[in-house]
Amino acid sequence: MLGLVIVLQLLDQRGGAALGFETWRPTLYAYLLWASCLCWGQVILYGEHGKRSLFILPAALFVISMVVFPLIFALGIAFSNWNLSSPDGRQFNGLDNVRQMWGDPFYWNALRNMVWYVLAIVVEYAIAFGLALLLNAQIRARKFFRVAFLLPLMLSPVAVSWMIGKSMLEIRFGPIARLARELGWDSPSFFGSPEMARAMIMIMDAWTFIPFMMIMILAGLQAIPRELREAAEVDGASAWRRFWEITFPLMLPVSVTAILIRIIFKLKLADIIINVTSGGPGGATDSVTSFIFREYRDRSNVGYGTLLAIVYLVLIVIAMTILMKLADRWMKPRY
Repeated sequence: MLGLVIVLQLLDQRGGAALGFETWRPTLYAYLLWASCLCWGQVILYGEHGKRSLFILPAALFVISMVVFPLIFALGIAFSNWNLSSPDGRQFNGLDNVRQMWGDPFYWNALRNMVWYVLAIVVEYAIAFGLALLLNAQIRARKFFRVAFLLPLMLSPVAVSWMIGKSMLEIRFGPIARLARELGWDSPSFFGSPEMARAMIMIMDAWTFIPFMMIMILAGLQAIPRELREAAEVDGASAWRRFWEITFPLMLPVSVTAILIRIIFKLKLADIIINVTSGGPGGATDSVTSFIFREYRDRSNVGYGTLLAIVYLVLIVIAMTILMKLADRWMKPRY
């Protein structure tokens, strides 16, 4: 039944038959019915073993419906010329979008910017590790500082972009700009030059997500047995040697996990850029995600924007697979 409904839906969409299927809702209903019958059939056919499969089967079917089907539909859009402002609708154009992407300097510029944004995670990790070490030490008001350092993580990146980028760094009336003028900077433009604008985007994004890495590293530090550090102190090891020989190696699994998750968040960087600079000046702060967003919103170019998104998804999958392989090899015991 599901296969028949899909065939009828495709015929209606391509104009081969007028069956009244204006939307894909009949296919959705047929898929839900097929998924229910599949789960029910597992219990009927396999009994208790079938019931155990129900712990994972509904989640897998949900992922298929929400990820795989839209991805297949997006592949059809990616090789089409579909501009929402055009009265002709969606038209297949073969590899034209691929050729346009290959010769698009703004897209390659956004990819280069993403390399700089990802490399900034090294500095963010160092700062987060230092803060975690500080909050793990016996200092006064430690609980207060733990809550205070977590506050940026509780804010939305959109709120951060308006609070800092649009208000505090505003060139005319922003408090930071006024302070810079009082210190001798005649025209404090924080987003005027490409390098300065890119650095400010990195700082705002880091201020938002460094607490995330910090709290993960702090949890790892608290899990290290105190006896190890005490034994090293008895043996006469210095503070730096205790850190380099005991703390840092034991923190490698937590550190790698925090860095990988941070890279995933960084690859989706868009909201701060869209709200503060809109990719400017001259595309200097554009990320791939913000560039694709503007392809949809400003140019209404759905076909080309979808192709860029699919290519970016493929690059992310390849890059993350390589990083996870390298991290797994790096964390294996050397002896």
